[in-house]
Amino acid sequence: MSGLSPWLVSAVAGLGALFIAALLTEPLRRLALRRGYTDQPNARRVHVHPTPYLGGIAVAIATLVSAGVVTLVAKEHDATVGVVLTCAALIAVLGLTDDLRQLSIRFRLCVEAAAALVVVLWCGHPVFFGTWLDVVLAVAWILFTTNAFNLLDNMDGVVSTVTAITAGFLCCAALSVGMVGTASVMAALAGACAGFLFHNWHPARIFLGDAGSLFVGFLVSSATVALHRDNAALSGYTSFFLITLVVTADTGLVMVARRREGRPVLQGGRDHIAHRLRRLGLTVRQITVVIGGFAAMTCLTAVLVMFKAVPESAVLVTVVTVTVVAWGLLLRVPVYTVRADGQA
Repeated sequence: MSGLSPWLVSAVAGLGALFIAALLTEPLRRLALRRGYTDQPNARRVHVHPTPYLGGIAVAIATLVSAGVVTLVAKEHDATVGVVLTCAALIAVLGLTDDLRQLSIRFRLCVEAAAALVVVLWCGHPVFFGTWLDVVLAVAWILFTTNAFNLLDNMDGVVSTVTAITAGFLCCAALSVGMVGTASVMAALAGACAGFLFHNWHPARIFLGDAGSLFVGFLVSSATVALHRDNAALSGYTSFFLITLVVTADTGLVMVARRREGRPVLQGGRDHIAHRLRRLGLTVRQITVVIGGFAAMTCLTAVLVMFKAVPESAVLVTVVTVTVVAWGLLLRVPVYTVRADGQA
C-alpha cells in the first residue's frame, strides 16, 4: 500500500478491523459461555440475563492487528504508533485480568499510570506551563479518561458507539495534519467498535468488559494527547476537553451526585446519564442514539475549534454553560430510590 492516499490507508485499516471484530466476537462469546465468564445481573446492573464479557478482546485484537499490519505495509514508520499500540495492549491485558480475577483499584491505577507515562514521554504532550507539571497533567488526563470510558460502559452499545464516533473524528483530524500512523490507529479502533456493535447493540449478546472499555479509553485519550503535543499540530485547549466531553460529563455527574447523597464515589450504581435517561422513559436504543449524537456534535465542534473555524472562547463558555444546565436537570431525576427491603 506504499504510495497510496493516507485516507485510503486509514479506510483499509478501519474496514479490516470491522471485519475482524465482527467475525471474532462470536467465537469469544461462545468461549465465555463455556467457561462461565459472564456478567451476572444484580441490583446495580441493567441487564437481566447472564451475559459474556470477553467482547473487548475482539475489539483489542481487531484494532491492534489491523492498525499494525496496515502501518507496516504502508511503510508508515512512526515509532509513536508502536509505543501507543504496545501500551494499549498492556491495558487490554490488565482489563482482561480484572475481568477474570478482580484486581485492586490501586494496582490498576499504577499500571495505567505507567503506561500513560510512557505514552506522554514518548509521544509528547500539550504545553500548559512549560514545566514538568505538563507531564503530570497529561498522565492524569489519560488516567481519568481511560476510567471514564470504563464507567460509561453501563448500557448496551453506548461505549462502542461513542468510541466509534470519537475515533472517527480523531482519524480525520490526524489525517488533516499529516499524522497518518495515528489516523490509522483511530480508523482501526472506529472500525473495531463498529464491528463489535453487531453483537453489542441492544439487546446485547456480549459486553466489552474491562478489557475493552479500558482499552478504548486509553487509545482515545492517548491519540488526543498526541494530536495536541506541543500545541504545534493542533491548538486550542477547548478541543482537548470537547473530544471526550460525553465521558467527562458522565463521570462528573456521577461524582457530584454521589457526593451529594453521601455515597461511595467508586461504587457502581444506576446513576449515570444513561440510567437517568432511562428513568425519563427513553428506550435503550434511543439512549444509545442520543448519547452517540451528542458525542458526534461535541467531536465536530472540537475539530472546528482545532482548526480555528469557530472562536474558542465562545465555544468554551457555551459548552460549560450547557453542561452545567444539563447536570442540573439530570440531577433532578430520581435514581436513588429505596426498595421495600430497605436497600437503595
